[in-house]
Amino acid sequence: MTAGLPDRAGPETVHVDRVHVETVHVETVHVDTVDYHTAGEPFRIVVAGAPVIPGDSVAERRAIAIGAGGTATAPRPGPLDDVRRLLTREPRGHAGMYGGFLVPPDDDGADLGVLFWHKDGYSTACGHGTIALGAWAVDSGLVAAPAYGVARVRIDVPSGRVTALVNRAAGRTTGVAFRNVPSWVSGLKLPVETSRGTVEVAVAHSGACYVSAPAEALGLSVTLARLPELTAIGREIRAALADSPAVRHPVDPRLSGVYGVILYEELPAVDGALNQRNVTVFADGQIDRSPCGSGTSARLAVLAAEGRLEPGAELRHESIVGTVFGGRVLPGGDPWGDGVVTEVTGTAHRTGEHRFVLDPQDMLGAGFLL
Repeated sequence: MTAGLPDRAGPETVHVDRVHVETVHVETVHVDTVDYHTAGEPFRIVVAGAPVIPGDSVAERRAIAIGAGGTATAPRPGPLDDVRRLLTREPRGHAGMYGGFLVPPDDDGADLGVLFWHKDGYSTACGHGTIALGAWAVDSGLVAAPAYGVARVRIDVPSGRVTALVNRAAGRTTGVAFRNVPSWVSGLKLPVETSRGTVEVAVAHSGACYVSAPAEALGLSVTLARLPELTAIGREIRAALADSPAVRHPVDPRLSGVYGVILYEELPAVDGALNQRNVTVFADGQIDRSPCGSGTSARLAVLAAEGRLEPGAELRHESIVGTVFGGRVLPGGDPWGDGVVTEVTGTAHRTGEHRFVLDPQDMLGAGFLL
């Protein structure tokens, strides 16, 4: 990879949190990406222009990217984080942007590694990103694939190793199913006090920690018209459970803490399949346009623990924009023990290939957020 954004310490530092920034006298910076969307949610793959990220594992590289004293949603400033900000902020990105830095896998058992990022920082898991990376790995020729059949793409992510099963027909990618790390439930019917009253929630760990809450119990429906209210209550629930034992990972503290709040509602069954619509509010109020891949894994684990979904049975999981993932619990596993293995199926489509430029005379620098 080429060098990242230059060090801007000193009187000419770019203040990327402001709309107006100072000019810096540095060489023009280029960052190359391939962009996909998975069920409407963007995923920007950085193929050149990011600094080399040290570390012996993807999880360690994420910790280094966050930096000493930083947090997952407030990383320490530095050249790598400048690239993240450049790509998630206007005018090159937007507050809903998502993407990843390609890194080496932990060992030869995987094809690639990735650090997932969004406007606020770095996540431990990303199902929609895994689907997009599977499609990209095959489409780009990184992983060989048959004209007809399935190609396996093994990806090391901060929470472990996941697999994208890329379906092919007539030499084209037609869909991707991703198998997540084991998902398990740490709490059911936990009462949470909110400004809309008390609501009972479920907590599940599926590479990241998700809280599920029924929208109807909060006087809401999962519709675009109610999105501001859904976002606000999602942030409220996340804050309320910040210190709950249920959101702590028993082995790896880097996987602790609420990443996303899933607000869901029941829909009529489709062809006998359980059918739900959701919106996932993650990080600091970001909205997943897709049904949320790792969030779907969390919902599958909860539904299995509630006895509502048998192994092999299908969940039709719809997003707030009407796109759909399919999900199922694979045979074996225990939702209260070692966890269930889930498979989430969707589609990813390439939307563009980009060379982003930071002109040293650009007064907006790495950009701004509204």
